[in-house]
Amino acid sequence: MGKKALIACAALFVLMAHASSSFSFEGPLAVKNQFPLFLHVNAPRLESAAVETSFSSGISYSSVYMVRNSATWSVGIDAELAELSLRYRKAFGPLEVGVEVPVLLFTSGVMDGFLSSYHKTFGFSDYGRSGRPANRFLYEVRRNGRTVIKGTTEDPEIGDIRFSTKYALRQADPVISIRADVELPTGDAKKGFGSGSLDAGAALLIDKKLGDKFKAHLNLGAVLPGDLKAYETVHLRDFLFAGAGIEAALWKNFSLLGQVMAQGSPFPRTDIGAIDRPSVLLVLGGRYVEGKDSIELSITEDPNTAGAPDVTFGLFYKRRF
Repeated sequence: MGKKALIACAALFVLMAHASSSFSFEGPLAVKNQFPLFLHVNAPRLESAAVETSFSSGISYSSVYMVRNSATWSVGIDAELAELSLRYRKAFGPLEVGVEVPVLLFTSGVMDGFLSSYHKTFGFSDYGRSGRPANRFLYEVRRNGRTVIKGTTEDPEIGDIRFSTKYALRQADPVISIRADVELPTGDAKKGFGSGSLDAGAALLIDKKLGDKFKAHLNLGAVLPGDLKAYETVHLRDFLFAGAGIEAALWKNFSLLGQVMAQGSPFPRTDIGAIDRPSVLLVLGGRYVEGKDSIELSITEDPNTAGAPDVTFGLFYKRRF
């Protein structure tokens, strides 16, 4: 996917909206990095500083292609990944606690034909995807010739469950909070559904209104992962992340959102640039709000072509209490 697809997506959202004088801010889009090697290492997402009580569920669907080798590492990923995310958050005054349960499924995919046509039409690189059979599953990571991860498409499985806490240091504009979370090793690391270790993270969150119709969100944080414990144990590195986004409530019940998230690589140096370089997510989406309920659509690109899916589509529902 590219700039033209993002512009078309924005135009679709505009056509769905209708004008009004009332506005609602609901926070950033619920998007995190779906790259299989990074997803289970407490993958950060851009989040509002405001505390809330809510339940949300959503589907993320990603297409991932990376077949790269170095003197030590061999990484072969040609797959599509679906994640069902269930999240509950409860506010106690300025304190919020939450839990998130992911259910994951790797598939051989259905998007290869579309992506091939898309790349040919606009003259974009396909990263070597055309050299493999269409919709043929591959997920295998090897180090020094020994298997580290061997992915499977057999059944959906629970990934690593995340617990979080957030505390609002300031609830007037600008809202400022600190967040800490921990991810339990509940997913099967050998098959690519988890990390096999306890992962932790912390972040500073800031929300700032920019007039009546716009709101900015800023996150700065760090993740301290445990080791990847799969067929082989890999020592992972601490990494920093940063994200920013704009929420534009231009119509009644409807807003447009744009955001970017960057993170360092948790892996030791592999001499594979697409893993060693920082990964960047560029996200565009829209949200419809009716009373306490909201639904959002998003599309996510990887402008740095490193450590992120080629494209991710998201559909999320949230209810506030």
